[in-house]
Order: sequence, then structure tokens, then C-alpha cells
Amino acid sequence: MKKATFGFIFVMMPFFLCSFEGWASKPFEGVISYKISYPNNKFTESQLAMFPKLMTVTVKGNKALTEINTAMGNKKEIIDYAEKTKIGLIDIMGQKFAVKQTTEEIDEENTLSSKPSIELTSETKMIFGYNCKKAIVTVEDKGVKSTLEVFYSEELGSKTQNFDNPWYKEINGGLMEFTMKTPQFNMKFSVSNIEKKSIPSKLFEIPHDYKVITQEELKSKLGGMGK
Repeated sequence: MKKATFGFIFVMMPFFLCSFEGWASKPFEGVISYKISYPNNKFTESQLAMFPKLMTVTVKGNKALTEINTAMGNKKEIIDYAEKTKIGLIDIMGQKFAVKQTTEEIDEENTLSSKPSIELTSETKMIFGYNCKKAIVTVEDKGVKSTLEVFYSEELGSKTQNFDNPWYKEINGGLMEFTMKTPQFNMKFSVSNIEKKSIPSKLFEIPHDYKVITQEELKSKLGGMGK
């Protein structure tokens, strides 16, 4: 199970924490929480207990901090929407690393086989007081086609907020319910709470006890830990 857990952290690293530039474009300051579920999975209850159940996104101005906890460690990302860059903060087995990504690196990492197609539907629903629209997104990556449903709110942004998500980057709003796929399982993210509050700017700085490393160095370290 260790390998599966480390595989989850690494596979989802480029885009499992969707960016939130849209929250900044229509001023929002506070914390958005997402419940994570695993529909149609083949894991036992004990295996599922090791998987994360919550993701939080803390937003202030042009920056956001996303956080997700696993049984083996924590994964955070600091996102700068003005610069379209990210810093991954990984606290795993007592070791803390900060991994910077440029816009070019993010674009290269998130290249799909084809451009996603979007079918806009007439279905809507209210989620925590925000009007949300439904879209059906079809993507093809490495010969595998996937069809995904997503609810999004134009009241909380535009498609620019999803710049680092290859599947949903054309969705014109803040993602409120969406699914991410890995070779092993599906993850469904659903907003479970939205709290407006004051956020300190220091939260979006690299903590002093984190070591800055490259993506390749991280792959090497995670590969060794997962053996």
C-alpha cells in the first residue's frame, strides 16, 4: 500500500490541487473546503482509510494555498496567479521539501493527447449560495478517452483560474464539483464549506524549515521511499 500511496501523491502532483485564480479575479478571501470521495473503487475499507478525505484552499488576493493530507504525509501548493507559477510543499516521513514550477514547466507537464471538448448543459444547482452550471468534459490522453461531469460557478471566477489543470482549463468558473482520474482510481471533489475570513500574507511564503529542491530530486527521493 505504500507504493500506491506514494504513487497517488506523485501522479496527482501536477494538477490535483486545482488553481483558484478566479477567486482572486472576483475578490474572495477565506477558505474553501472540499470533501473527497472515491466512486466505483475496488479498495477495501482499510485501504480507503489511508486515502485523503479533505482538501482545503486558502485564498487571498492573487495567491492561494491548497492542502491535502495523506496517511504518509502532507501535500501543499502555493499558487501565484499573477505569475502563473506554483510551489509544492511536501512534508513526508519527517522530511520537508519545496519544489518550484514555472509556467513553462506546468504547461509541459500537463500536456494531453488532445484538447478537451466541453458540452455546456442547461442543468444548474445551488452550492453554498452560489449558482452553479453543469458541463460535460471529454478528454483523451494517451489513447484513453474519459467523460467527466463538472459543476462550476461563474460567480466565483473564470477559466483563467484553471490554468494548471489540463482537463478543466477551459471551464469558465470556479470548480465546485469535479472528478480527477488516475490509472488506479477516481477521485471526486465536492465543496463542503466556504468560509470568508481574513488571511495573513505570510501563509503564502515558503516556511524556513523546507528545503528547496528540483522536480527530478523529488522523484528520486519519493522513488526511494516507496520501495
